[in-house]
Amino acid sequence: MRAHSVLVQTIALVAGACTMTIELAAVRVLSPWFGASTAVWTNVIGVVLLALSLGYLIGARASRAVEPARILGWILCCAAVFGALIPLASGTVARLFLPAELTLAEAGTLVPWGSLAASLCLFLPPATALGCIAPLCTEVLARRAQRSAGSAGGLILCASTLGSLAGTFATTFVLVPKVGTTHTFLIASAALAALGVTALLGLARSRAGLVASVAWIAPIGLWSVPAALPALSPERTLLATTESTYQSVRVVEDGGTEPRLRYLQVNESFDSFQSVWSPQPGFLPTGYYYNHFVFPLWWSRDRTDWHIGVVGLGAGTAWRVIDGARPAHTAVRCTGAEIDPEVVRLAREWMDMPRDDARCRVLSGYDGRALVGAGQNSFDLLILDAYANQTEIPAHLSSVEFFRECRSALRESGWLAINVGGFGFDDPVVTAVASTLARAFEERVLGLRVPFSRNFVLFARRAARPVAPPDAAWKTGDPDIDARLSAVALEGNWRWFEAREGEVLTDDRNPIEALQRLSILRATQRGLE
Repeated sequence: MRAHSVLVQTIALVAGACTMTIELAAVRVLSPWFGASTAVWTNVIGVVLLALSLGYLIGARASRAVEPARILGWILCCAAVFGALIPLASGTVARLFLPAELTLAEAGTLVPWGSLAASLCLFLPPATALGCIAPLCTEVLARRAQRSAGSAGGLILCASTLGSLAGTFATTFVLVPKVGTTHTFLIASAALAALGVTALLGLARSRAGLVASVAWIAPIGLWSVPAALPALSPERTLLATTESTYQSVRVVEDGGTEPRLRYLQVNESFDSFQSVWSPQPGFLPTGYYYNHFVFPLWWSRDRTDWHIGVVGLGAGTAWRVIDGARPAHTAVRCTGAEIDPEVVRLAREWMDMPRDDARCRVLSGYDGRALVGAGQNSFDLLILDAYANQTEIPAHLSSVEFFRECRSALRESGWLAINVGGFGFDDPVVTAVASTLARAFEERVLGLRVPFSRNFVLFARRAARPVAPPDAAWKTGDPDIDARLSAVALEGNWRWFEAREGEVLTDDRNPIEALQRLSILRATQRGLE
């Protein structure tokens, strides 16, 4: 009887671990298609909680059966099969609710509901099966060990919770980064299959346990099948891909451009990118917002020694552009924060990010707000380019409190440049971020539209007003730079922002994700008019 008690508690422990593994890895399966925003996380967590509730109810009813141990074994096997099928079916299911031919604006409106529908299809079956396990284990333990319901339930809850704790840390820090999303699901499925067969043979003493061994086939047979990922366009070649603690990352090369370009993509499903690499440092082709980050060095040419801070360094695109396009007499050094070490690793391997370069210090695994908070009066130019999934600006990097920290981190008359995605100067995201920035800096903010893109660059200065097209300092005397600035100075390509124009975002109340969804919804409605 003691052996049976240990086995039942082990089943509860492993099932708890597998439940957290499926819940945490679920977002990683969806993120290449839908991103990893709060809406996606909410949908996944909501579906898992719904499924567990259903499972508890089904398990409670099933526990009244003559042989609950046999039902427990079969449900474990079912959970194993459902879990193993998640990475295999994810691409097909995602494309049902987010077709590949949609534009970013069209797809953005489908992300909240599409991720909910995909979560229901992919995660409801295995999580429901896992929810059945606790009440069944409680009933089996109470009968076999002759314990009271409270005693048996307490032991099962303790084992299940400890398993959930172990599964949380193992999934986030070991399984997904080391073996990837697909193998994480398959390891969990193999563990459930093994316990299912053991429960049928050891607890139920059923010959059907031999038949249930087929549950092993799904995890083992799918071991080498990777999870489906968004397809590349025909002219692009995959150079490297990996799963980090935070996201899915890949490097692709575009053979259809001149010069040849490489892109670092993070959880991307719309053929977009986080960073771009060109063989030579300096300006990128027209339409890349990184080129605008160079302008403050030309507008403030009397400053010949620049310390540049980059929040959201990515693969170091901002640094390569500035280093290659700066004024000849200007010395530059950079300190960049990139929260994902895997991004830094791939960038050094494929995109020429410096290694231990005194001119470019890379803070790997470092949050951008920590960089700004530690840099009082340190920077001549701060660049904020922290993005994920094309539209998602982190809330803690878009608040008035953070922008005030940025102002404190700048030297006198220093510059802050922010990349913001939107569909016009009246876009709710552009307006909110710009007005929040103006409130923090107590000065007007200059907004520049990036040609042939949906990007805007906002400029603010500490204790000074940014340079604008009417100002004499707008022209630099350099023909190439002035040609670029002339295009930017055309009517409709720039404007001032005041603090009173839009909602001010704070650490306490920052609806940036809702504003981003509204931005895409308005763009879609305009396209339909």
